[in-house]
Amino acid sequence: MSSFDVARVRADFPILGREINGHPLVYLDSANTSQKPVQVLDVMRAHAEQHNANVSRSVHTLGTESTAAYEDARAKVATFIGAASPDEVVFTKNSTEALNLVAHSAGEMLGVGPGDEIVISEMEHHSNIVPWQLLCRRTGATLRWFGVTDDGRLDESTLDELVNERTKIVSLVHMSNILGTINDVSRIVARAHQVGALVLLDCSQSVPHLPLSVSALGADFIAFTGHKMVGPTGIGVLWGRGAVLADLPPFLGGGSMIETVTLEHTTFAAPPARFEAGTPPITEAIGLGAAVDYLSAIGMDEIHRHEQEITGYALKTLADLPGVRVFGLGTPEGRGGTVSFDVDGIHPHDVGQILDDLGVQVRVGHHCARPVCARFGVAAMTRASFYLYTTTDEIDALARGIEQVRRVFG
Repeated sequence: MSSFDVARVRADFPILGREINGHPLVYLDSANTSQKPVQVLDVMRAHAEQHNANVSRSVHTLGTESTAAYEDARAKVATFIGAASPDEVVFTKNSTEALNLVAHSAGEMLGVGPGDEIVISEMEHHSNIVPWQLLCRRTGATLRWFGVTDDGRLDESTLDELVNERTKIVSLVHMSNILGTINDVSRIVARAHQVGALVLLDCSQSVPHLPLSVSALGADFIAFTGHKMVGPTGIGVLWGRGAVLADLPPFLGGGSMIETVTLEHTTFAAPPARFEAGTPPITEAIGLGAAVDYLSAIGMDEIHRHEQEITGYALKTLADLPGVRVFGLGTPEGRGGTVSFDVDGIHPHDVGQILDDLGVQVRVGHHCARPVCARFGVAAMTRASFYLYTTTDEIDALARGIEQVRRVFG
């Protein structure tokens, strides 16, 4: 596609043609999970129907075809994020597993213990909080964090004090799943490396929506997941710098991640196999490769530009509604297509129920980011999140739905 055509894009997604409660589906929950185009569904179905076999085990035709497709998907992902080699791409079942892998294995590699510190932020998804809490509980290390400013940015005012010679790992969200903030992590990455710490970025929300290069980010690891980027569930990615992965001990033990096994001793395969014990999510990985093909054909610059326009339209539309409070940045610059808000005096669950009655699908709750809700003094938020198939008509439907919410609840 030489230019972005949202109508043409929407035609690739069969689910967008259905109705909910007699109303056209308005899907505004892509930060939770995105929808899948026929191009991805067809590739996965064709593999299951014609090439299904385990990978990296059999020399027969089906096994060879399946292995080739699986490794081809790895190569596509590597190119998509600008990795130096496909060997830097580890397939996991989701971002959560990727983050836990680093917390466990890097913690072991670095010998994290009492007196050491791990740094996260108040903006994190629970998946980038709990693994570090568990690491600190196991080792006696201390967990510290960046705060969040009133406008929804990371507070870097104490950077040099927070990231110091005791810091072993800094793990941050690149784009917030609840505020939509896109964090410029350059200063934090530079400071972390200055004191000898490793850096992990949770890119679950940014990889699907932004042109992204791991070399430009400068981190040692990034994690993301397939189901937020028009791919299937059950497949995630950990990218790691080759030199770091080579020293990282395995997270899980089993078949395929070994060189030799005796009853007394085991030696482990080189990355990425070292971190992919057992039968992997083969069809899902191939589906992720198809998702990468689909997004690449449209162009991530085009997708980001479209989402910036939609986000700007949504922010203006919500700002014009009485009693609606938007959390985070008030302009599309520096944020992605995720907008969380509160309707004065009405619980988000009630907002979500009325919107669903009208076919508008949003997410309500604390969005696995409860510390953010606490920071802004609310128990929960309503979140609308956009993607390459979102239209201004859908934003208008959201606004009409909010007006109906206010009418129902007075």
